[in-house]
Amino acid sequence: MMFKIFQEIKTRIPIENAKWDEYASYYKRVEVPAKTVLLREGEISKKGFFIEKGCLRAWFNKNGKDISFQFFFEHEFVSSAESFRKNIPSFVTLETIEACVLYQISKEKLNKVLKEIMEVPELREQMTSAMFERQLNYMKHFVSFIKETPRERYQNLLKEKPHIIHRVPQQHIASYLGITPVSLSRIRNSIR
Repeated sequence: MMFKIFQEIKTRIPIENAKWDEYASYYKRVEVPAKTVLLREGEISKKGFFIEKGCLRAWFNKNGKDISFQFFFEHEFVSSAESFRKNIPSFVTLETIEACVLYQISKEKLNKVLKEIMEVPELREQMTSAMFERQLNYMKHFVSFIKETPRERYQNLLKEKPHIIHRVPQQHIASYLGITPVSLSRIRNSIR
């Protein structure tokens, strides 16, 4: 039985039904409350997660402060990619912000799926495009710390990713923008 979430993906990726059922069987549905740590910084990632419902964040510790690095929402795949692929300690902690419904997959099963779908040119192109898009988002965020003021970073976040503003607590948004919650509050009040 294929999970509902995979029905949506199936419409975009041309793989036979039997193969989809096999891939879906590799995933285990889990429900976790808010503030659940799925992976700690320094651990080696052994699982990947597909988000059906909820929001997660990737963060790292800097001198005792947690710095939000990335947010993930419905229909996104999340893992500590470097740790997952290279078997090295994770640079980030993965933690739920909201109660989540996730589908988790082991590294071994995901590697099997990736190996098979990468043999199909159309699927390989989609995977490459998705990886490039995520890399581009990371680069834009990094460059924004060099080129933009905190106010400009916040305004761009409002314009490009308003769902973050509505669903993520202010202290996590502030750390993502590289400012204090007090500074974020001042910026928000000056824009209203």
